[in-house]
Amino acid sequence: MSVMSLRDTRWLLAGGSLLLGSLFAFQRPFREYPGIEYDNFPLPADAQEKTEFAFARLMYPPAPTAMFDRAGPRWAEGMSSWTQDYPRADRHFLLALRRLTRIHVRSVEQSVNLDDGDDVYNWPWLYAVRPGEWLLTDAEAHKLRDYLLRGGFFMADDFWGTPEWAVFWESMGRVFPDRQAVELENSSAIFHTIYDLDERYQVTGAWGLYGRGYQNDGREAHWKGIFDDKGRLMVAITMNSDLGDSWEWADSPEYPERYSALGIRIGVNYVVYAMTH
Repeated sequence: MSVMSLRDTRWLLAGGSLLLGSLFAFQRPFREYPGIEYDNFPLPADAQEKTEFAFARLMYPPAPTAMFDRAGPRWAEGMSSWTQDYPRADRHFLLALRRLTRIHVRSVEQSVNLDDGDDVYNWPWLYAVRPGEWLLTDAEAHKLRDYLLRGGFFMADDFWGTPEWAVFWESMGRVFPDRQAVELENSSAIFHTIYDLDERYQVTGAWGLYGRGYQNDGREAHWKGIFDDKGRLMVAITMNSDLGDSWEWADSPEYPERYSALGIRIGVNYVVYAMTH
């Protein structure tokens, strides 16, 4: 290596370290919130580790129709619909992501509020559960749009049938009034990043194991998406399936392995797609 290239390399390394340090400096610290199902889930010993990737869970204000909200206007303090399956689902999935990929993954999730200044821009992956119960403000919708058009990725999971789609799209349609959600083809790159997922099926939650395995009129699973102008998938929508439960109960002998096997593989593919596209 020449002296010039060695010097350039040192500057690049120094610049990369400075950029990484700045990124961590502006990120909000990890914090746990009380969930509607869990408020004392064990915290991993390495929860404060600085890593390449963190799973960001979207906090959102609930719609008036929300069934799982217990906090009302205090939704940003937890105990609201956005905490469904939280944090057990997130941490089980992150454990699987660590084992199945070489991504340097943090062991705990990051709860992200669109109202917290520019914090959302620090997290390239964003996940929301029960978005059929959300109601974004116009400011939140505008910021989510900007985040996605700048390269962010959003996964919407666990909402069911016509009525919850209407609630979901009331907000999502304000995020992208100029775009539509389309059914993803089997050939879509997101289904082939790590695992080939041509054979997908509806993933029911633990609540559906001993009765009807769907809610409302959501009998058929849909895998939808919203693309940017360059063909990058910005929003991945798992409608009429409960991938959060497939992660949450992956360690339970009573929960069918086939659901967790598919749910985890879909999550892995979505993360890898988000980080490479």
